Amino acid sequence: MITYLSHGQIDKNRWDECVAAAPNGNVYAWSWYLDIVHPGWDALVEVSDGKYLTIMPITKKRKYGINYLCQPFFAQQLGVFSVKPLTKEHTVAFLQAIPKKFRLVEIRLNEGNPLDNTLKGVDLHRNHLLDLNDNYDMLLSHYHENTTRNLKKSFKNNLELVKQIPISVVINLFRANRGATVTHWGDAEYARLEALTACAITSSNAFVYGVKNIDSDEIICGALFLKCHHRITFLFSGMNQRGKEHGAMTFLLDQVIREFAGQPLTFDFEGSDDDNLARFYQGFGSTPVCYPGLRYRLFNPFR
Repeated sequence: MITYLSHGQIDKNRWDECVAAAPNGNVYAWSWYLDIVHPGWDALVEVSDGKYLTIMPITKKRKYGINYLCQPFFAQQLGVFSVKPLTKEHTVAFLQAIPKKFRLVEIRLNEGNPLDNTLKGVDLHRNHLLDLNDNYDMLLSHYHENTTRNLKKSFKNNLELVKQIPISVVINLFRANRGATVTHWGDAEYARLEALTACAITSSNAFVYGVKNIDSDEIICGALFLKCHHRITFLFSGMNQRGKEHGAMTFLLDQVIREFAGQPLTFDFEGSDDDNLARFYQGFGSTPVCYPGLRYRLFNPFR
């Protein structure tokens, strides 16, 4: 039986045990992560012998008297998580259990939710993954020509990796450059990202790296990476014009791939539906992987 739990009814220890055991578990599903990116989240759970076997966070909001579900910032994939591999029927059962009071739904599920875009209300989104099991030289040999050329350019510009920089440096780089056009993010979202980073670093689930020129102390590029469930996830980045001209992002991603090469890990580029970003990520030899989203108004198409 699938049960709806309000936030105060959720046993977060049992929740996190399910996330830890789920083959499709990810960093976004931890209770502490959800508490930061979407305070007050509810849940659908399936319980057996006192344990949470299958779970789904319900990231609810209310505006103008309308209850709706949305995808939190900094959480690419949520949806249904289970200690056993999910079937399409089991996934659909959870989607059917979304309460009728939510009249508008626009959420992203995860790679382990077996749905396809022929189903009404379902659309597919694109991610890029790179298996880091091979040694670095083998991984490097799969870089595309343009990526290799940009990497060589970055070496000529005498770039240097700087480990464990403050996330505020990366946020400031982003806000002063590409973030100037991201009007739907404000101070609250960036404060949430700082809180998320602090909590993730404390639990050894994150690191923040930067790039500078050898002859300067100025950070020209930086990024936040999450490390969890055998994945290194490229969550957030910032770069200035000098960093762009010097190939700093290619250098930074290559340095992280080099550091973790030969380990049973996957590098998760966390996107993208944007074709230009997708080409950039594929340049590192990554493989596109699709995951489903769910969108509907008024009536749940799975009922």
